[in-house]
Amino acid sequence: MELSLDITLWITLCGVGFIAGFIDAIVGGGGMLTVPTLLTIGLPAHVALGTNKLAASFGSLTASITFYRKKLFDPKFWRLSIIFTAIGAVIGTLIVNYLSTEFLEKVLPILIAITALYTLLAKSVVESTAGLPLLNPVIKAKQIIQGFILGFYDGVAGPGTGAFWMASSNLLYKVNILLSCGLARSTNFVSNFCSLLTFIYLGHVNALLGISMGLFIMCGAWIGARSAIKYGGKFIRPIFIVVVIVMSVNLAYQAWL
Repeated sequence: MELSLDITLWITLCGVGFIAGFIDAIVGGGGMLTVPTLLTIGLPAHVALGTNKLAASFGSLTASITFYRKKLFDPKFWRLSIIFTAIGAVIGTLIVNYLSTEFLEKVLPILIAITALYTLLAKSVVESTAGLPLLNPVIKAKQIIQGFILGFYDGVAGPGTGAFWMASSNLLYKVNILLSCGLARSTNFVSNFCSLLTFIYLGHVNALLGISMGLFIMCGAWIGARSAIKYGGKFIRPIFIVVVIVMSVNLAYQAWL
């Protein structure tokens, strides 16, 4: 699908990308800004999701590398999470390909709004100072189930996946906020990239838009990851939620009314 975009719209898309990358690196949920924006400019739902995966992969890779270098993500410990996140993402993306565009356009605003409200209301950030738990069969089972479910969700929809990773990791493993962030950013890259490869195979990616937004998401993620490590993400949550809910209401109005 070809779009005619003027310079103002390009600047808006790149600006949204920067903000989304910054937010995603701190609290997760940058897709709740980028997906509605891509839908608003007229991309079909499948293409919006695929293009968002391309753009988001830039940011999640940048953030995950930052947390890894700070020793806040241990790939060996989270090996099963990584594997089953990848499996879930591919399966979810293949399933979403069989959903009609009209159905997706009606459902996505609802999913985005619910995720925004969940992010607002859930106590997803704990002040625990605990490190990684002892790796045992129970922890491994949790990693498999969590990885597959969240990878599958990211393949089907995506917005808010990072926030879900943080919330569920706090609950399942009782790890501290920075370790939760490191896990969320790294597994989010895995699901983004696996889903992206599947969307490319299915032909649902606008490469020019995805790369343009992705470069700015990467810049935002680079700054956001360092801010998260230094300050945490509570300060940005209220503004983030308000913006997302407004955009979700607008999309719901266009899709349903």
